[in-house]
Formats: sequence, structure tokens, C-alpha cells
Amino acid sequence: MIDKGLLASSPVRARNGLTLYSALDDVVCHRVRLVLAAKGVPYDLVPVDPQAPPEDLIDLNPYQSVPTLVERDLVLYAALVVTEFLDERYPHPALMPMDPISRARVRLATLRIEHEWVPQVQAIQMGNKSQADAGRKRLSELLTASVPLFKASKFFLNSEMSLADCAIAPIIWRLEALNIPLPKDGKAIEDYGNRIFRNPGFARSLTEAERKLRVLPE
Repeated sequence: MIDKGLLASSPVRARNGLTLYSALDDVVCHRVRLVLAAKGVPYDLVPVDPQAPPEDLIDLNPYQSVPTLVERDLVLYAALVVTEFLDERYPHPALMPMDPISRARVRLATLRIEHEWVPQVQAIQMGNKSQADAGRKRLSELLTASVPLFKASKFFLNSEMSLADCAIAPIIWRLEALNIPLPKDGKAIEDYGNRIFRNPGFARSLTEAERKLRVLPE
């Protein structure tokens, strides 16, 4: 559960054992918050403006980046590292398949989302008009190419929710706000998103800024 009282206070170390330094509207930070919500792990949230990181984050993380997770003397950064740590540290429910081939597929899918999808979102949100237009075009192409994957399983590449879903669901949540229409045969993407968005854990993962991006399905 997010300690919302911290949203208006100075950064402090976690009373619950975990502190997450996170931007309040960011697909990569949302990915980590979604893992924490899926696990039901309490943590303290320290809101960060990436353009003006707080002094303690500068001391903790040489890259001054978010998300950054702190557990006592352990400091982790980079979403891939943080999410895999959380899945191993809090093993129930598991967000990685048991067999090595399926795990490798989830890792590869997550890596492709990180390297291909996320930069398009960032270009739309932070780039100039030309960059934003190019980002929308490319993200639309990626969605269209991925329709068969959304149709193939209940979740992305799996019958159960995985770390790949935690990476892609924050992007699907933002499509309307990014002005990205679904492909003509994109009902599978809409249905996929609604399955995740109806989960109470997803609502817990949202900051107030992210709640305003669209309406949660009933």
C-alpha cells in the first residue's frame, strides 16, 4: 500500500522497510509500482521530479534516476533489476514462469518493451512535435504488430500475469492520454487492458496523476 501521506512531505526512509523513489507519471516507475501492488507489499513512496532529484537520491544512486528502491542498506535502480529482485524477494504471487524457456521469453519480451515501446512514450510526452508524431506512429505500428500476441493468451505471452505485463500494462493505460488509437482489430488489446485494470492491485499502483489519465473499468 502506498503511504500517500508522504506525497506532500519531505523524503524520509521507509517505516515499512521499503522506500521507492518514483516519478508520479512515468511508465517505468509505474512498472515497479505495479509489481509492488501485485505482491501486496507495503512501501513508502518518495515522489521525485526527475529534473530536480532530491539530495538523498543523489547520494543513493549515482545516476540519480527513478525508480530507485531502498531496503535498509540495499539500494537498487533500473526497473529490470528492481522488478526481478521484488519477484524473488516476495515470491507470492510469482510473476515469472517456473520453466527456464518461459522465463527467458518473458525477459526478452520485457527487454523489447523497455527498448522499443518505452522510448516512444517518452518521445510523445517529452519530445518536440516532430518527435512526438514519430513516437505516435511507431507506437501504433508496435501495437498493430503485437495484436496476435494479445490474442494468443489471457496475459502477454502467458496464461498468468508476469513481469512482462507489469511492463506493458502502464503503456496500455496511457494510450488514450497519448492520443494513440487502437488498431482496427485491437479489441484483444482493449480486453487485455481491462482484465488488468479491473484488478484492485492495478488501482493501488496508480498515483493521483495517473488516475486522471483515463477511467478505471467497472
